[in-house]
Amino acid sequence: MDTELARTFLTVAATGNFVAAASRLHVTQSTVSARIHTLETMLGARLFQRGRNGSELTPSGKRFLRHAKHLVRTVEQARHDVGLPEGFRDVLTLSGRIAVWEGFLPHWVAWMREASPDVSLRLEIGFESDIMQGLIEGTVDIGVMYTPTSRPGLVVEPLFDETLVLASSDLARGWPDPGYIHIDWGAEFQAQFSDHHPEVPTPTLVANIGWLGVQHLLAYGGSGYFPLRLVRRYLEAGLLWRVPDSPEFKLSAYMVFPHDSDSNTLKGALDGLRALAREEQETRSNE
Repeated sequence: MDTELARTFLTVAATGNFVAAASRLHVTQSTVSARIHTLETMLGARLFQRGRNGSELTPSGKRFLRHAKHLVRTVEQARHDVGLPEGFRDVLTLSGRIAVWEGFLPHWVAWMREASPDVSLRLEIGFESDIMQGLIEGTVDIGVMYTPTSRPGLVVEPLFDETLVLASSDLARGWPDPGYIHIDWGAEFQAQFSDHHPEVPTPTLVANIGWLGVQHLLAYGGSGYFPLRLVRRYLEAGLLWRVPDSPEFKLSAYMVFPHDSDSNTLKGALDGLRALAREEQETRSNE
């Protein structure tokens, strides 16, 4: 079976409709439809129930989901294994949000290099949709993110809680700050922010990456909500300040991985993330 058909099937299953799948795959909707039709003909079963609200997996589609993931994962694993440097026994791909790479995931990389020096690591930065797609397709082994979605065959496990604090480049600017930059930390943060700051008008400066917001504050001034872990060094250096009496918000980080994997490499990597997350939480509780 052509793995491109399986990838297309997985993308439709992940997005819920043919239009979004076509956009993500950078092909036309008719191409997606043709691939799914070919796949259904080959399997002799209908895989999706199409409706006005999108495309849902049929019972046959749900049964094929596991096989499609296994097929794509096997091909990707073969590519990795064939290209492994001499002396390495396995490869692992981790993709995470850029904010989690700041001050946390590099510690995991160091931990892996010491605990499993014969494992080759592929490290990526991504957004939730791309990371989830990689997990579904089998090109990503572990995803670390803030707002994962529940998908069949994937485990979503809480890793640690971020503390979002309101940081400012100049406390004299006051609050609400006309230079406030709103970081899109997801729906949960948006709900908390709206409840606690109903007086703040609709932000005119919005970013989807916390690191980008921090760089803007340092260069041009303003304020914004950021994980304490991300801005701690700037607060300690006196480059940014916490706005007094401002509420703190909770933002949970999760790790997502395949449910049916029997890889010892993956199990060890997950144990390392859990251990480092516990250390992170203990450090914060002592602050």
